[in-house]
Amino acid sequence: MAIAISMRQMLEAGVHFGHQKRFWNPKMAPFIYGEREKTHIINLEHTLPRFRQLLETIAQITSKRGKVLFVGTKHAARDIVKEEATRCAMPYVDNRWLGGMLTNYKTIRQSIKRLKELEAILQNPKALIGKTKKEVLTIQRDKDKLAANLDGIKNMGGLPDMLFVIDVKQEKTAIQEARRLGIAVAAIVDTNASPDEVDFVVPGNDDAMRAIRFYCQTVADVIIESRRGIVEEEAARAKEKAERSKSKAQAKPAEVKTAKKITKKKADDVSATTEVVVEEIIVEVDATKEVVSKKKSVSKANK
Repeated sequence: MAIAISMRQMLEAGVHFGHQKRFWNPKMAPFIYGEREKTHIINLEHTLPRFRQLLETIAQITSKRGKVLFVGTKHAARDIVKEEATRCAMPYVDNRWLGGMLTNYKTIRQSIKRLKELEAILQNPKALIGKTKKEVLTIQRDKDKLAANLDGIKNMGGLPDMLFVIDVKQEKTAIQEARRLGIAVAAIVDTNASPDEVDFVVPGNDDAMRAIRFYCQTVADVIIESRRGIVEEEAARAKEKAERSKSKAQAKPAEVKTAKKITKKKADDVSATTEVVVEEIIVEVDATKEVVSKKKSVSKANK
């Protein structure tokens, strides 16, 4: 899969700007080009091939119906992570990483179930009949509280195949849980963080909104492209299902009409049969009357 990204795009997004020299992590030394005004400059000759390799890996995962969990809870990344993850139909965490979100997913699933139940209640006006205003507000508050942390993963359906993390230092808990479960971790690692626990290290600026948008938008574009065949297949299945249900709905009135015609025909046959039987009975009664009258006349003559 061809990845159309260049070093110029990275320079324009400010990917090469690191942290101040006094905050640096010595483990990031191989990825540092130099310093300028006491700020480290990241060597994009390492960033570009590593980012391309990551994109190819993500494309392979998502083309097989795999899931990539976007994680970015810092203020600069929240809106971007939510927007791009939603655009490519992938799960995301943008508010706060709950402890055990991966390692205790069974409990998290129960909370997700409760969130969906509350959403269903609020969307159904009939379910709110008989409830006081205070009860409705309580339901709304509970729903908002759960949605703040679980809205991005409520349709995930299971553990993800990969984590895409924006800030390694901010998302320590998420990375530790993924490592414990053997889930691959890809992350943007700045000069102040350690790359040790990351499987796919992309050295780059993790603070600037323009750089964060560049990472997330590129990853989302790759996921959309790799899942194009899956989306088309699902659309074809949905269309076929809709056509089947439509044909069934059209077939039912025809069956009802046929049944009505058969019933009417049977009723006509029954009425005709009834008329014939009645006529036969009348004839038999008339014949009986004639026989009786003849017998009476014969008896009178004998007398």
